Amino acid sequence: MVAPFIAVTAVFAYYPLYGWVYAFFDWRPPLHLFQTPYVGFKWFTTMFSNATRLKLLWQVMRNTFAISGLNMLTSVLPVIFAVFLSEIRSNKYKKGVQILTTLPNFISWVLVYSMAYALFTSSGMLNSLLLNLGLIAKPIQFLANDSHTWLKMTFWGTWKGLGYGAILYLAAMSGIDQELYEAARVDGAGRFKLMWHITLPGLIPTYMLLLLMQVAGFLNNGFDQYYVFSNAFNQAHIQVLDLFVYNQGLAQGSYSLATAINMMKSIISVALFLGMNALSKVLRDGESIV
Repeated sequence: MVAPFIAVTAVFAYYPLYGWVYAFFDWRPPLHLFQTPYVGFKWFTTMFSNATRLKLLWQVMRNTFAISGLNMLTSVLPVIFAVFLSEIRSNKYKKGVQILTTLPNFISWVLVYSMAYALFTSSGMLNSLLLNLGLIAKPIQFLANDSHTWLKMTFWGTWKGLGYGAILYLAAMSGIDQELYEAARVDGAGRFKLMWHITLPGLIPTYMLLLLMQVAGFLNNGFDQYYVFSNAFNQAHIQVLDLFVYNQGLAQGSYSLATAINMMKSIISVALFLGMNALSKVLRDGESIV
């Protein structure tokens, strides 16, 4: 029964690792790989070859670490949302809220940007409303500027994933022993004390596991969101590592260099994962991610 999943993982996760060999060649399409010269670790050293490349790499890593750090800080929001959602008495209202907050997760980033464009461009709905009310004299460039780019990306990511992230914690709540709630009520605990002393402690193991996984994937911000929201004005603060790999590879044609960068990112991510796995064993009395 597990064989199909192992096959899919092998084909789509491990077989593509063969492409790492391109990092050791000076490949140019449409030539065959072995028709191009073998350059060894040239592309790995190229990333650190001069001050300009180092400055660009520093900028990319700064953006990656800043946005990943903000995502970790906001990772507690799905926990809080799930706890308050579970306290809603009306099942119809609860399901309605859950559906409305989960749906954005299934909307592509292209459609999210289309919504943002319709709302926040100079001729969008918000600027038109503010101009008609006389609150502003000229349109505000919400998208075509570089102010608070990290916060904007964190906001959009939180809006899109809040409801879906809460599903895991709602499922974890079902595993909390209901006798604990009954005993606490007998002792006179109110709703907020039940949440603080029973629900939240019961969710901590799930939260810590997901947080450790998030730390292990610290360099993986994703690509879609930053690609659709990037423009000439915000490049300095929106170009994360995944977008940088795309720009180096497909946009500029440096396929071998992009492969080398992505290869280093994967190796560092595995190292972070193993490190967090070892830390989990120390902090959680032998319990680990794998």
